[in-house]
Amino acid sequence: MHFDTLPIVNLRLAGMSVELTMLVLSVVLGLLQLLIAARSGNSQRGIRWNVGPRDEPPPPVRPLAGRLERAYRNFMETFPFFATVVIAAALVGRHNWATVWGAQAYIAARVVYVLLYAAGVPVVRTLVWLVATLSIILILVAILWPEI
Repeated sequence: MHFDTLPIVNLRLAGMSVELTMLVLSVVLGLLQLLIAARSGNSQRGIRWNVGPRDEPPPPVRPLAGRLERAYRNFMETFPFFATVVIAAALVGRHNWATVWGAQAYIAARVVYVLLYAAGVPVVRTLVWLVATLSIILILVAILWPEI
């Protein structure tokens, strides 16, 4: 089986590999999460808090805004690992079924994760987080053991 036929979506932007395309799309996802979470929370905290020094803990927000902020922070906890393994795979020329599937599964899981978190869905959200994390590990394994 040829690995280019296996991806969830064989998407390549601007001549990049599937893996680098997924990395760029992950940056877009992260920026969207940042903007949505900031808008949601800041609109509830008010302009004075938003432009102030923020020396005090932030005022509480309604549940959805809090979940959006936490989902964004969670994205920022995993994204550096994802970016690192995708870039490392590209630098060593590793491109196989594991790197392609790992990259695509990561972004798919992260999109589903933020939707589940925003909706307040427990348990399944954690399982989706696990898929994203295992996807990072899959790419790492492909880097360290190229024969897979």
